[in-house]
This record gives sequence, C-alpha cells and structure tokens, in this order.
Amino acid sequence: MKKYRLKNLDCASCAAKIEEELKKEGFDYVMVNFATKEMTVDGDGEKAKEIVKRVEPDIEIVDVGEHQHDDGENALNRLYFIVPSLVLFGIGIVLRYYYNLDNNFVFGIFVVSYLLVGWKILRNAAVNSIRGNVFDENFLIAIATLGAFAIREYPEAVGVMLFYVVGEFFQDLAVNRSRRSIKSLLALKAEYANLVKGAGVIQVKPEDLRAGDVILIKPGERVPVDGVVLEGESTVDTSALTGESIPRGVKAGDEILSGMLNLSGVLKVRVTKELRESTISRVLELVENASARKAKTEKFITRFARYYTPAVVGLAVLIAVIPPLVFGEPFSKWIYRALVLLVISCPCALVLSIPLGYFGGIGRAAKDGILVKGSNFLDALSRSTIVAFDKTGTLTKGVFRVTRIETRNGFTEEEIIRFAALAEAHSNHPIARAIIEAFGKEINEAEIVEYEEIAGHGVRARIDGTEVMVGNDRLLHRFSVEHDTCRVDGTVAHVIVNGTYAGYLVISDEVKEDAAHAVRELKQLGVRSVVMVTGDSKEVAAEVAREIGLDGYYAELLPEDKVKVIEELEKQKAPDDRIVFVGDGINDAPVLARADVGVAMGALGSDAAIETADVVIMDDKPSKLPRGIRIARKTRKIVWQNIVLALGVKLAFIGLGIAGSATMWEAVFADVGVALIAVLNAMRILR
Repeated sequence: MKKYRLKNLDCASCAAKIEEELKKEGFDYVMVNFATKEMTVDGDGEKAKEIVKRVEPDIEIVDVGEHQHDDGENALNRLYFIVPSLVLFGIGIVLRYYYNLDNNFVFGIFVVSYLLVGWKILRNAAVNSIRGNVFDENFLIAIATLGAFAIREYPEAVGVMLFYVVGEFFQDLAVNRSRRSIKSLLALKAEYANLVKGAGVIQVKPEDLRAGDVILIKPGERVPVDGVVLEGESTVDTSALTGESIPRGVKAGDEILSGMLNLSGVLKVRVTKELRESTISRVLELVENASARKAKTEKFITRFARYYTPAVVGLAVLIAVIPPLVFGEPFSKWIYRALVLLVISCPCALVLSIPLGYFGGIGRAAKDGILVKGSNFLDALSRSTIVAFDKTGTLTKGVFRVTRIETRNGFTEEEIIRFAALAEAHSNHPIARAIIEAFGKEINEAEIVEYEEIAGHGVRARIDGTEVMVGNDRLLHRFSVEHDTCRVDGTVAHVIVNGTYAGYLVISDEVKEDAAHAVRELKQLGVRSVVMVTGDSKEVAAEVAREIGLDGYYAELLPEDKVKVIEELEKQKAPDDRIVFVGDGINDAPVLARADVGVAMGALGSDAAIETADVVIMDDKPSKLPRGIRIARKTRKIVWQNIVLALGVKLAFIGLGIAGSATMWEAVFADVGVALIAVLNAMRILR
C-alpha cells in the first residue's frame, strides 16, 4: 500500500472522482479521503499520480510512503518556532515598557518574534486569498496584526499572533489525541504473516496472502487476514474489533477475523479472504470515510462561517472609517477597535470544535465496537424514536439445529435430511448450515446438477435427475404442492421431492442473552416503539416478541414487505424523529437502505448488509444499539454546548470591542481561549 497527501484537494466530489477513475484503471484497492486529504492505493504509484494529475491538474501530490510522521510530532515541531518567539517577545516587552526604549532595534526584535510564529499564517492568508478563499481565520489574524503594526501597537500585534499560534498548538494536540483514539483502533493490521510453504514457514506481507493459503498464528501475534482454523486451540482478544473485553475461545472449524490478537495456542489457519476484503480493511475504510459524511449541524456551521466572517470584516471597515469621518475622532482609536473586532470574529471555536465533537463521538463509538459511517448518521441515531429489529442473527443467535423430522408420503427421515442437505449445500443461510450439520456426512457436490435460490421462499436444486425444493410454507403454495401441514411451532423447512411433499424439518434458534436487556434500555432512552420484522412464521415471531418484551412484530415478510413496513412506520413518526432498522442478512440490504438509520450486525452479517448499513455493530450484540444512541445523544449535546458558548462569548466581546472596552489581549481570549474551551469540552466524549 502506498500513501500520498493531496494538497489543494478542495471538494469531496473531486475526491470521489479521483477514486472512481483509479478504480476504472484497475487499481485493486483505492481510498481517497477528502477529510484527511490523503490517498491510499495498492499498485503502481507513479501511474496513480498521473491519473490524479489528469483528473485534477491543480493538486500537488506528496509521497508519504508506507509510514508517516505522527501529527502530534508535527505539532511539537512548532515549539522550535514558538519558544524562541516567546523569548524574543519577552525581551521586547522588557525593553519597551521597563526601559522605555522604542527604537529600530526594539522594533526589529518584535518583527523577528512575529515572523517566527506568523510566517505560515501570512503565507496561508496570501495563498487562500489568491484562490478566492479570502475570509478565513488566517486572513483575519493577518489583517488584525499587520494593522496593529501600522498603528505602532506592535507588542500587541506580536502578542496576538503568538498566543493565536500557541492556542492552535494546544488545539492540534487535542485534535491529535482524538485522532489517535481512532487510529489506535486501526493499528490492528499485522505487519507480517507466517505462510506455510511445504515443510517450512516463511514471513510474508499480509497483502501477499491469497484465499486458500495456510498460515500459522503464534501466541502474541495479530491475525493478519480472515480465515478458518484448521488446527489448534487458543483464546483470542477481540476487544479492538468488538469492544468485548472477555477473550474468546477458538478451535478447529471456527472463523477467525483479522485484527484479533492470539493469546495462547498456535493456530493453523486457512485464509478465506485477502487483506483488502478482510474485516480489518473494512473497518479501516468505514472509519476513515466517516468524517467525510457531515451532520446538518456541521454543514450549518460551515455555511454560517462563510457569511459570518465577511459580515464582521465589513462591520470592522465601517467602525474604522465612519466614526472618524462623521465625528472627527482620530483614525488610530477606531482602527484599533476594528482590529480588535477582527481578532474576536475568528470562527475557530465553531469551525474546529464542532467537527471534533462528532469525530470524538465516532471514535468513542468505535472503541465500543460500534462503527458509525458518518457524523450525519450519529446525529440521526441521537433522534431514534422507532426501532425495528430483524429476528434471525439479530435478536436470535442464528445458531440453528434440527430438533425434529416429520415424514410424509412414504419418505424416510434419512431421505428427507439427505435431500435437504444436498439442496442447501450452496447456501450460507444459518438454517441451511443447521440442516447440513444434522446430515453429518460429506456432501458430494457432483450430485448437484442445478441450484437456484428463490428469494423469500427457499431453494430449488436438481440432484442426479431428482428435483428437490426446500423452503417455507409460501414455497408450497407457490408451486401448488399438496400438503397437510401449514402451521407448525418453530422454524420449519418443508421438503418437496419431484413435486411430492416429503415432510418437514423443525429448526430451533436461541434468543441472544442481551436481547431483552437491549429492548428495556431502548425504552428507558425514550424510544417509543420497538418492533420486530421477520420472514419467519407468526408463531415463532410471537414467541420471540413475548420473550424479550417487544411492542409488536410483523411476520412472514419478503424483503420488499419489510420495506413496506418501514414505510408504514414512517407515517407514525414526527418530522424530526428517526426510524432505526437493525438486520444482518443479504435480504435486509433493501430495508437497511430505506430506514433513516440502518444498523448491521458485523460479525455474522453479510457483506451486502454491512456495505448498505450506516452503523455496524462489530460483535452482533443488540445491547450495543442503546449504547450507540447514548453516545450519539451525548455528542449532540456537547456540540450544541459549544455552539452556544462560542456564539455567546463572541457576541458579548464584539459588543465590548465596538464600545472600546475590549483590548487585543481580551480579543485573543475571545478567539483562542473560547476555541480551547470548546475543544476540551468536545474531548469529554472520548472518556
């Protein structure tokens, strides 16, 4: 993987366009992150650069290689400029106010002190102005401080610039702490893998592994890619992926995911997914892209700053010009007030702390094994009033077993289970796995000539000239199969052989331990209605709903019926309320997309469900949903606290500045001080 920084990448659509073009050109893995201005590609780096230049000629591409310096290190590098500037500033203050010296030498000391910390601000102000982005914080600080020099208030000019940069330094440290809280979750990628080659073992990069390879994972090593355990027993730490603190036991036949930490025994694992398709890569992509999807509050603040800043600049110009012209007062007095106003008006507290609040909320949720794909979804989650759960694999464990076999029309139990297992051999559905497990013998797939999935009904297969269908009661009615059983307690798989009803299998599922607790917590949080939508029978749905305390259920639904249920629930909610749907299967993808917030189960869930969902629960625990809602509500509360604080203090100081009661020093507090308070407040979400 090669990483590049894309300077001058100024729109999310440009990032999407570059990513799309690179994928068209055949790059296996491409990620262009507008939020961080970074591009990660797997392939020919020079070719990637050429494509970027062709799509966006103004972009400057900086190669940061396989590793890059930590942003915290870059922030600390500022101290090399801040410390000497502070020393010179102190010397200048002593010479100016203690020894009453005001000559070119003292002026030079202040200029050097100013340029040490202010040269980047001045450069950014000039470059951004040339590009049309005039009214940003760099422009305001540059104009205010240069204006102060013009009216010979250079100690205050240097003081404003110095303390502004010091404030930015502390803000960067806070932001980097927030970033590290997320990056620590993503530092799960193994640096190497132990590939079994013949009788030996060689170390290779995880990206070089292919499906079917066999690897060894020793105690203390990170699992490099998703796979299935062939030999060995161990315990694995899944906390970084799922937030679950208790280690989990694994043995031969169990699935093991990239990012887990092997704690005890040696495991021999067969690779099932390459690195770019493995769990850790999906987690990385979800979290890195999350900051690009903004909540309405963030978008509002961006638009607000766009109009607010020019308005304040215009007001400052009027204050500097009109009173001296109308009342004959000295220009220096009113220019000073105008400059104070410019310093106060910087929208840093709003522009920085609000995205940081959401970023912190996403990081906090990720720490608990809840991946939120964007701050807009975190915002929507905070206003959840109706929650609809799928049943199988969501409220129940999705671990089925055949508990009863009923025969009809002369068929034996052995024939029914054999035909059902062969027909379900290509299906990944939990019920299919239960039937195959109950058969208990090796399946000869050469016997299966044809196979077809019938969505919402079951499967049809041709086995050595015999047509076999396995499915629910709707399958029987769809093909007009004569049968004497329609209603059976539990999950039922009917078996049809050459158009004749052969009997049925009863498959039992188990409700998850925390399902009832999740429902209780949701109601305590003020969720008005918690319901279940399932394709299972009414009898099974009623039993599960009663056991965990649901407000209602909708049963025997096809995928399109689930969408209709969500649309009906839509009519019951207020405009600001949000509907959450929680599911895990391929058939849940349409309804996950239709709900205001789609939540997928990430461990057992299908790739389609995880890709479509807005939120992914990595350990499949329903109780994580109320936890996610709490985090979302706390995040939203902190964000609004910052908005009120920043606007309130700024408006108060703007009034004082116009009245002449606020100095440059107080203006620095109104800008940098409030920004720091807001940032520290935003950081509370991480604790």
